[in-house]
Amino acid sequence: MDGTTRSIPNWTAWLGALLGIAALAWVLRGFDLDRFFFILRKVDIRYVVLVPLFMLFEQLVRAWKWRQLLIPLQAIRTLHLFGAIMAGYLLAILIPFGFGTVARSWLVARRENLKLPSVLATVAIDRLTDGIVFASLVPVALLSVAFSDPTGGIRSGLGWGAFGSLLLFSLAIAVLVGSRRGALSSNGWSSGVVRRLPLRVQEPASRLNAAFAAGVAWPHEPWRGAGVVVASLLIKLLAATNFVWAGLAVGVMLAPAQYLFLLVFLGFLVILGHFARVAGSFVIGGVFALGLMGVEEEKALVMALIVETSYLLSTAAAGTLSLWWQGLKIGEVRRTASEAVVQAV
Repeated sequence: MDGTTRSIPNWTAWLGALLGIAALAWVLRGFDLDRFFFILRKVDIRYVVLVPLFMLFEQLVRAWKWRQLLIPLQAIRTLHLFGAIMAGYLLAILIPFGFGTVARSWLVARRENLKLPSVLATVAIDRLTDGIVFASLVPVALLSVAFSDPTGGIRSGLGWGAFGSLLLFSLAIAVLVGSRRGALSSNGWSSGVVRRLPLRVQEPASRLNAAFAAGVAWPHEPWRGAGVVVASLLIKLLAATNFVWAGLAVGVMLAPAQYLFLLVFLGFLVILGHFARVAGSFVIGGVFALGLMGVEEEKALVMALIVETSYLLSTAAAGTLSLWWQGLKIGEVRRTASEAVVQAV
């Protein structure tokens, strides 16, 4: 039984790697290796340096946004939240299946003496507001960019993806709000669900329900609520600049709307690639999307590699520094955070 369980991830990883290699070979079917190395030698390092710097600034904005969502629980310094976010991203790379979200929440709950489910709830609100803003940008990108799509499949897929995302995110928010109201009222539906559980789990389930509901809160001050939405939009716009600097590094300059299209296209593709476990989905999607914008394959590959490498290096550096500053090791975070989740449940 144990051997079979361990072999499943190995097979899926190998399958994802093979699919990734096949997809990359397809998007690079006219690839010129000598041209690629020539472009690589001519890269303007001044613009390359801007990519990780803007990535870090993007996460600093995210930390400020998260601070506004945590205000109903406790005021926390933005830099502390920035460190937790970067450490979470690092752990997400090393340990898959959503552990980074749990780890970042645990780091904040541990430092500020908060309940883990409450902090996790604020992360859920953070992700949902991001998702709604992202889905709202899709029609803007589709209406403002012209690209080769003879069958209409790309536009149709992105359009339906945005509609489905908005519907799903709106439903998730309604469930969260309903669960909060239900937890605060003895006659609420979530409290009713808890009462239907076996007696031995009713008490811990009730505590978990109440703790999670405490984190499902919107800032009381209107300016903070508006700041959360504006920060979500700014985060997306900053993410779109990654290809601006990577493009300038190799002499490529696109129209502003085309960078927005790259953002929404890669956003959906990376999510699909994550669930399908296709290796290199960002680089593959980047080369394909840039090709739709008329960028030659060799330059497109260099641009995608600059962005991907910048993300990995900035995450590794900032995440490691954050854990070191808190006197933690990766193995310790994984073990302790997992234990905290079990205790919370």
